[in-house]
Amino acid sequence: MKTNVTHRRGFTLVELLVVIVIIAALAGLTAPMVIRQRKKADQTEAVNNARQIGLAMLDFESEYGSFPEGELAETINVNTGEEFADSTISTSNDAFRQLIAAGIAQSEVMFFCKTAYSTKKPDDVMNTKQRMLEKGDVGFGYIMNSGNKAFSTAGSPGRVLVAAPLKYTGSFENGKFDRDIYDNKAVVLKMDNSVISLNVNKDGDAILGSKPLLQTGVDTVWGTGGVTPTMLNPDPK
Repeated sequence: MKTNVTHRRGFTLVELLVVIVIIAALAGLTAPMVIRQRKKADQTEAVNNARQIGLAMLDFESEYGSFPEGELAETINVNTGEEFADSTISTSNDAFRQLIAAGIAQSEVMFFCKTAYSTKKPDDVMNTKQRMLEKGDVGFGYIMNSGNKAFSTAGSPGRVLVAAPLKYTGSFENGKFDRDIYDNKAVVLKMDNSVISLNVNKDGDAILGSKPLLQTGVDTVWGTGGVTPTMLNPDPK
């Protein structure tokens, strides 16, 4: 008795190419969505960490009378019996280190956010000054008056204290922001402890109201009283 055997026909080359094209098209459609979701997650992390910085800043100001500045280093070191606080503050790492040195911030992680210059979270090893907020640990810039005098909550509550992500291409461009990291957004902490996201224009300016973030003068949060907001950049990896 003969048995009829049915042979299944394999895919032709044309059919395989069609399948490959369909898969590639689907991947092309989903890739931008995945990238946007990742950027949104990074932005959300930055917002949450900025809020933690804000709480630490308020506690610090309550204890020391202002936000971190070089003149407070000696007082912090005397109070703690350590030499962790810097009297020379040239980066936001130096400023934020005072929050840890004073025993107010208990972790380095709050100072991290995803940027071009901070790509890996801190290890929370803080037993020496050298290991406390090392290069690349900090994602946020810190705004001071003329670069050496801290602002305080006694000023306009709409003024900005901390911001990210800053524009970095081997060096920082003062007050400019990276449009790519958070999909044309900047995360800023105000002195009233609110955290908002600002639009970043094509020139890299974060727009607060209708003016670039650090612009002074009429119709700005800095006013015409002679203050000079200066961004202290993080120490990059």
